[in-house]
Amino acid sequence: MSKTSIPRGTRDFSPDEMAKRNYIFDTIRTVFKCYGYAPIETPAMENLSTLLGKYGEEGDKLLFKILNSGNPFAEVSAAELENSNAVTFKVSEKGLRYDLTVPFARYVVQHQNDINFPFRRYQIQPVWRADRPQKGRYREFYQCDADVVGSASLLNEVELVQMVDDVFTRFGISVTIKINNRKVLSGIADVMGASDKLIDITVAIDKIDKIGQESVLEELRAKGVAEEAVQKLLPILLLNGTTDEKLDKLSDILSSSETGMMGISELRTIFGHLKFFSLPQKVEVDLSLARGLNYYTGAIFEVKANDVAIGSICGGGRYDDLTGIFGLKNVSGVGISFGADRIFDVLTALDKFPTAATETTKVLFLNFGSQEIVTALSCLKNVRAAGISAEIYPDAVKIKKQMEYANKRNIPYIAIIGEEEEKNSVISLKSMKSGNQQVVSLEALIQLLV
Repeated sequence: MSKTSIPRGTRDFSPDEMAKRNYIFDTIRTVFKCYGYAPIETPAMENLSTLLGKYGEEGDKLLFKILNSGNPFAEVSAAELENSNAVTFKVSEKGLRYDLTVPFARYVVQHQNDINFPFRRYQIQPVWRADRPQKGRYREFYQCDADVVGSASLLNEVELVQMVDDVFTRFGISVTIKINNRKVLSGIADVMGASDKLIDITVAIDKIDKIGQESVLEELRAKGVAEEAVQKLLPILLLNGTTDEKLDKLSDILSSSETGMMGISELRTIFGHLKFFSLPQKVEVDLSLARGLNYYTGAIFEVKANDVAIGSICGGGRYDDLTGIFGLKNVSGVGISFGADRIFDVLTALDKFPTAATETTKVLFLNFGSQEIVTALSCLKNVRAAGISAEIYPDAVKIKKQMEYANKRNIPYIAIIGEEEEKNSVISLKSMKSGNQQVVSLEALIQLLV
């Protein structure tokens, strides 16, 4: 018999882990709602025509494609076998969603007559990528997205930074919020004399944290970027100083690029607004930040945990014509995506989950047998009606076994209604942490636990 398992890059979650995950989702959802974002959901699978070509060549390779039912190759002709695209759409017309942004753009176009613009939505759902599993990188993982479409105002970017700051402050995680602009990257490609290699340049730069500076330069050379152009890129990536100093130096370098100067202007506007807010988290310009997805056109964001070695735990950016791909032109959008699974790993590594996040049952009523069970059930009903999570041990077994169950479940209180308690219409409430026990009325018990 083969050993039972799950696919690599996926995970099961225990009740304790799910309680912690729900704490993450609830915290992020609370912030989203505070900023006026409304929830939507989209299907786990989309038509391949919706997904392909939106994430770049490398992203397309990571799409999970779904075979049509039955024998998908039965209708494929010899001529079609020579055309990989023809075969793909003949045997597989659908794929699991790679992210939540492209399906959202499809949603906006499909439901445009029912949407009030600017449209703020949030979405918390799983996505799938056929990536190589490793620490902090999974094939199935949740994203928590917030996007606003129908407005080109940079105030949206400012609010997104505030939202990121708010979320991670609530989690107690120290982070650095990195910001760049794809127009700046276009300007860099211009002054390098390699405008035609913009995608290659951004894809390579986006890997700088993973493979290092020298490997990025080697990759650019391998992609056909001239050595002279490569050497022009290096000092730009090494620019240091304050945000204003970096932007001043960059303005001198990109002065001949209209697009690059526009990107610098947008960055100045965003940081100019942020100066009016006292943000607990660090916010900085990072000129090596590229975000590999092709649809970004303006400001781009990435968030790194300062105290845990892990990849980006949040990212996003401005996309000016993503809906245009589906037929709705001139609808600019911007959004961010929180990586719930990596945030889980960071909170675990830092031991930052609050005790209340994993608390399920607050009080366990012990089972003393049929005579006392009716009273216990009546009290249990009232305790639950007060919003207190409570349960009763289902079997009238030895009290020691029931207490061990409470300990293993980390249930903080035990309610005892034995013969003496029932006779006096009281409850003995025991704290499992301190061992202290007190005799209380039902009303007092509720007041103590609520």
